[in-house]
Amino acid sequence: MEVLMLQRNFESGFVPGTHVFPGGTLDEEDYSAGLQARCDGPDDAAASRLLGLERGGLAYWIAAIRELFEEAGVVMARGAGGDLVETTEEQASARWLAYRARAEEGATTFGAIVAEEGVRLATGTLRYFSRWITPEGMVRRYDTRFFAAVAPPRQTVHHDNREAIAHEWARPADALERHARGELKLRTPTQRTLEQFAAFGTTRALLAALGEPREIPAVLPRLARDGQVLLPGEAGYEEAGSTEGRGGWRP
Repeated sequence: MEVLMLQRNFESGFVPGTHVFPGGTLDEEDYSAGLQARCDGPDDAAASRLLGLERGGLAYWIAAIRELFEEAGVVMARGAGGDLVETTEEQASARWLAYRARAEEGATTFGAIVAEEGVRLATGTLRYFSRWITPEGMVRRYDTRFFAAVAPPRQTVHHDNREAIAHEWARPADALERHARGELKLRTPTQRTLEQFAAFGTTRALLAALGEPREIPAVLPRLARDGQVLLPGEAGYEEAGSTEGRGGWRP
């Protein structure tokens, strides 16, 4: 089993050069009725229950698919026949990359692209499995939901060469070994996710485990005085002080 990882631009204001999973922030359009009507997975009520929200949960599934397209060029959508979209043919690949370029320029929106292609977002393929909140006291704080899905079989990754300057498919154990040697820079949530994934030999086994009903509590790390990141249950976590967050809050 391999996971897709992107390397962030070294000039980025947040975790430059770090290897991360595709992702980003929620857009207002992710909540739109037009996009939500073109989803093949849970409706908003069901998605919200999974996230522990009163409403608006489906927007997170849509945002995950949109960000995957914007950053990696991967299209998690189904055509009229119900099959996942294919982009390995030169014409199809060029068409979707042109869509992405227009969206980056502000000439179109993700919702307009979905409507023009007449596809349905494959939200039913995503498995919600964890939530991480940035420690208090950090300049930038995020409340992030993590999803996993099997990549479409007939698509090629194209990182945007803007936020992401490179991409690779990596076995979780290999990525962790490279991180331990100082060859791969990982943030704590990414590292812990890879550790979780490394226990599974196949994507089928992983997704079956992630699909089991269970409570998904938010993980809120704390910073020790020496700067070490501590997780709930680890020695020193309860004693680690926290200060009021100074930066903006991003879902």
